Amino acid sequence: MLCHVFYVMFCNVFCQVRKSHQCNGIICAQLNGVLLVLCSRQYRPKRNVTFVDNGEKVSAYTVKSFVFLHEKSVGDPKVDMVTTVNIPAVAVMNRLKSMGFWVSSGVSMYMGSIGTTLFMTHTVEEMLWGFKDPLLTRLKTIKPDTDEYFGLMRNKNGSDDGEFVYHTGKQNYLDFGRIYTWKGEKMLSLWKTNQSNMINGSDGSGFHPFLSKEERLNVFTPDLCRSIHMRFEKEVEVKGIPAYRFTPPRAVLASGKNNPENEGFCLTPKNCLDDGVLDVSVCRNGAPVVVSFPHFHLGAERYAKAIDGISPVHERHQTFLDLNPTMGVPVRAMKRAQINIHLQRVIGFPLTRNLNGTIFPILFLNESVVIDDASAARIQKLLLIVTLVSHFPLVLGALGVILLLVCIILVIRFYQNKPSAKKDTSYAPVSAKVDDQDEKNGTYIGMTSVDKS
Repeated sequence: MLCHVFYVMFCNVFCQVRKSHQCNGIICAQLNGVLLVLCSRQYRPKRNVTFVDNGEKVSAYTVKSFVFLHEKSVGDPKVDMVTTVNIPAVAVMNRLKSMGFWVSSGVSMYMGSIGTTLFMTHTVEEMLWGFKDPLLTRLKTIKPDTDEYFGLMRNKNGSDDGEFVYHTGKQNYLDFGRIYTWKGEKMLSLWKTNQSNMINGSDGSGFHPFLSKEERLNVFTPDLCRSIHMRFEKEVEVKGIPAYRFTPPRAVLASGKNNPENEGFCLTPKNCLDDGVLDVSVCRNGAPVVVSFPHFHLGAERYAKAIDGISPVHERHQTFLDLNPTMGVPVRAMKRAQINIHLQRVIGFPLTRNLNGTIFPILFLNESVVIDDASAARIQKLLLIVTLVSHFPLVLGALGVILLLVCIILVIRFYQNKPSAKKDTSYAPVSAKVDDQDEKNGTYIGMTSVDKS
C-alpha cells in the first residue's frame, strides 16, 4: 500500500505538528488539525518475463499501478486543497540560473505578467496526478517538447521503470536476484564516479537464500537513481515466520566528507549538501528535487531545525526490509521517503531574494507491504520441510543409535531368559556281580550321569 502525506502550508508559514494519525499501521503527520493522506493499493506484477543465456538470466518489466483506497485515506483528494511551493516555477528558475542576469530578469518579468508566484494551491488529486500549469503552457510555445502538465505522480500509474535483467542464480545461488543490466546498461552515467554509477544488488523484491546477519544488502532504486545498502538491525517475527530486519544506515545518505563512497553524488563541489539528503535533479529534468527520509531522519540536525513541526522518530520514519534468512524472501517491508525542493536565491528573480537554501518538504511517501496469510502458511510449510531435510543426517544418526541400543537390549534379554539344562558328571562304585563273567574280570568302576536338579 502507498500513502502520500502532504506537508501543508497556510499563509506561506509552516504549520506546527499537533498530533499523529494511524493509517493502517502507517504513521502520518497531522498539520495544524488538517490531515491530508491519500492511500492507494499498489500492484507490481512482472511482465514480459523471458529467460536468456540458457536460464542463467531473466528479463522482466515491473508495471506499477495504483488503486485509490477511500476507506484508508483522510480527506477527499478531489476537494481538499494544498498550498505548497510552485515546483514548475522553481524548476524553470533553477534551469536559467546559469543563463545570466538579463535572461533571468526577462523571464522573471514574463512570469510576473502571467501571475506566477513562488507558491501554488491545487487539489490533492491535481498535485499528484497532474494539472495544466500556465507557465509550462507558455514555455511550450517556445520549446514544443515541454510538457505543459505537472504532477508529482504524473504518468506513474501503469508505468514501469524499464527493462531489468536479473541473475537467476543457476551458476551461483548467491547471485539470485542480482541485477545484471537496467535499460540495457550495466552502469549509470549520471554521477561523477564509477562507484556512484554502479548498479548494485537486487531491486528489493528478492534476495539469495541463507542470508547472514553480517551481510551488506545492496538495493538499486530507480526513484533515487542510485544504489543503496542495508545492514542487519534485529531479529523479528512476521505471522510466525522468523525474519532479519535490514535497514539503511546513516552512511547511505551521508555527505561525501563523512562517507567517501558518496563523493560522486555531489555534482557541484562548492554546493554539496549535508548528511541525510540527496540531490536528484540530475535525473529529474533539472528540477531542484532533493530526496531524504521522512522528517530528515538520519540527516543533519540543521535541516530538521529549519522547519517547524519536523521531528524525526526512528520507528516511524525508518525504511526497512524484513527478510526470512533461509529463503531470502521479504515478508514485510516499509519504504519511506520524503520529496523536498531546494529553495535557493537565483540572481535575476526577485521572487527568490529572501531564500537562503532551505530544503523544503513537499511530500512524505510511505510504501508498505506485509505477506498475506495464505503465502505465510505456505512459507511455514516450506521452512518445516527445509528444517527436516537439513537435519536429516542427524535424524538418521539418531535412529541408528536407537536401533543399536535396542539390539543390544534384546540380545541381553535373550541370554537372560534362555532356559539352562546344565548337567554334571559324578562317580559311583558298582557292586560286584555274582555272575561268572564278572568274577573273572574283578571289581570295576563305572560312570553314569546324574542330574543335579
